[in-house]
Amino acid sequence: MLVNTKEMLENARQGTYALPAPDFVDLDSARVFVKTAERLQKPLILSYAQALENMLSLEEAAAIGCLLGRESSVPVALHLDHGMDREFIGRAIELGFTSVMIDASDKSFEENVRCTSEIVRLAHDSNVTVEAEIGHVGQGDNFASFENSESVYTMPEEAAEFVAQTEVDSLAVSIGTVHGIYKNLKSPVLSFDCLHKLAEKIQVPLVLHGGSGTGDDNLHRCAVEGISKINIFTDFLTAAMEQIQKDSAADYLAVKRAANRGMADVLEHYYSVFAGN
Repeated sequence: MLVNTKEMLENARQGTYALPAPDFVDLDSARVFVKTAERLQKPLILSYAQALENMLSLEEAAAIGCLLGRESSVPVALHLDHGMDREFIGRAIELGFTSVMIDASDKSFEENVRCTSEIVRLAHDSNVTVEAEIGHVGQGDNFASFENSESVYTMPEEAAEFVAQTEVDSLAVSIGTVHGIYKNLKSPVLSFDCLHKLAEKIQVPLVLHGGSGTGDDNLHRCAVEGISKINIFTDFLTAAMEQIQKDSAADYLAVKRAANRGMADVLEHYYSVFAGN
């Protein structure tokens, strides 16, 4: 069933676990994620990032996500990840996305509030939930290009005021992760003190971006200590390539089967890692 993120994220917040939010790049990856969630009988946040538009158009992503979500036996939210402008986000809502993110984290606090509030009004009129970001999750090594490369930690007091002013449904926070692959670092050091203060002050579900490469122990702690949604992308691409090489896939169909198996295994693994105690 196709739903927004309101109930599933609130359930995760109350139950002290996190939901994975994998970005899909084509029909195969989206179908793998939904079928894995169905097999495990878990809800899924199926994400598509605006930065991937050169690989998969918004219209194609909406058609894939809406079809798979409506036919799924488990709750599926079709989420726009890192929406950068009102026009693109508005199109996503019209096309059937049930959850959207407005990323104005590189702007001033006042401008972030203004941009986010505008999207909240637009989305809520269509029963679509909204995620925003305050602080900034920087960029490691991957193909996606973000304007800012350095992480800026989220300040709890500022974040609480941001939620109060915008009435956003969930909030992406920065506690030390980066998008993509960590440079010269096997496992990052996260600020769990910052996370605890954020979880104490903010009464909407918290989101962690940059989950790939962060380490199972770190991510499990995040899930049980205040984060309700964790975005994963690079780890799926890495697992797909590793499985292709492991299988010595010799033709196109074998390559696709191997890649799908690698991605399914990663999603199943993270459902386990993100589970509560």
